[in-house]
Amino acid sequence: MNAPRTRVQRRPVHGVLLLDKPLGFSSNQALQKAKWLLRAEKAGHTGTLDPLATGVLPLCFGAATKFSQLHLDADKTYEATARLGIKTATGDAEGEVIAERPVHVAAEDLERVQAQFTGPIRQVPPMHSALKKDGKALYEYAREGVEVERAPRDVVIHKLEIRTISEDTIRILASVSKGTYIRTLGEDIGEALGCGAHLTSLRRIATGGFVEAQCVTIEALEAMDEEERLARLLPAEALVDGHSRVTLGTEDAARFLSGLRRRGAWADADEVAVFGTQPPAFLGTAHVKAGELIPGRLLNPIEIQQILLNAQQTEATP
Repeated sequence: MNAPRTRVQRRPVHGVLLLDKPLGFSSNQALQKAKWLLRAEKAGHTGTLDPLATGVLPLCFGAATKFSQLHLDADKTYEATARLGIKTATGDAEGEVIAERPVHVAAEDLERVQAQFTGPIRQVPPMHSALKKDGKALYEYAREGVEVERAPRDVVIHKLEIRTISEDTIRILASVSKGTYIRTLGEDIGEALGCGAHLTSLRRIATGGFVEAQCVTIEALEAMDEEERLARLLPAEALVDGHSRVTLGTEDAARFLSGLRRRGAWADADEVAVFGTQPPAFLGTAHVKAGELIPGRLLNPIEIQQILLNAQQTEATP
C-alpha cells in the first residue's frame, strides 16, 4: 500500500529567482519545480523558453509577479548552433528531415548574411511555436499536420555574430527584441546561405539586465536548505532596475498605495520605481506627467509587511 503523500505547506514568498532552465523542461515545469522547492503560494515566469532551450529564465514569486510583464518585453541574447545543409520540419534537431542540400559556405558568405540579418527584419512565426491562432497554439495545428497562415512580424536584431565551428556547423550569437524566434532566424540564415539549416542547440544567456552567471540550476536548488533557497531570491524591485526612482515620505507613501496621485518636483518619466522611507520599502511602479506621480502596479500593505518580515528573519539567521 502506498504511503499518503505529504502535503506541502505553502507560504508567502516574494522575489525573483534567476533559474538556469535545464534541457527538456518546459518553462512551466521548471516554474512548478522551483515553486515546490520554495513552498511558494504564488508564482509566474517572464515568458516561455522552449523545452529544447536552456538558460536564463527569471521566475517571479508573490508580489514580483505583478511586474513580470516588464521582462516579457525585454531584449534577449541567445547563443545557438545550427547544422547547415539539412532542413527539418520543426527548425530544430527534433523534427524530421525535409530537405538536404550541399554546403559551400565561405567567410564572405557569413559576413554578407550577418549584415543582411542585423537591424530591423521581418519574420514569419514558425508553426512549432506557442503563438495562438483562434485560441489554439500553432504547435497544436502542426501536430495535426495543419499549416495555418501567419502574418510576418517586425523584430529587431540588435547584434548578430555568425562564426564557423566546422564545415557544416555555425555558431550564432544574437541580441534581439521581444518576439524574435531564433529557430526561424537560424532557418532564414540557412536559406540566405543557399543550403538550409536547423538549430542543434539554443541557450538564452541574457534577458533584460539578467545574465547567465547570476542563475542557479534546479540541481543546485535541490541541494540547498530552505534558507539558502530564499537567499537566492532577488527583491521584486530587481525587475524595475532601469526605472527612474522616486522616494516618498510616510504620508505620501500611504496615499500613493491607496491609488492616489501625488504632486512633486519630478521630471516627466514613463517608468518610475517608487519607494517609501518609513519603512524603507518598494511600493510599486508609476509614471510622472506634469509634476504628478501617477500609480501603476502597486504592492499591497500585506505584501510589504511580509517582505519586511522575511528580510528581518533573514538578517537574524546566523
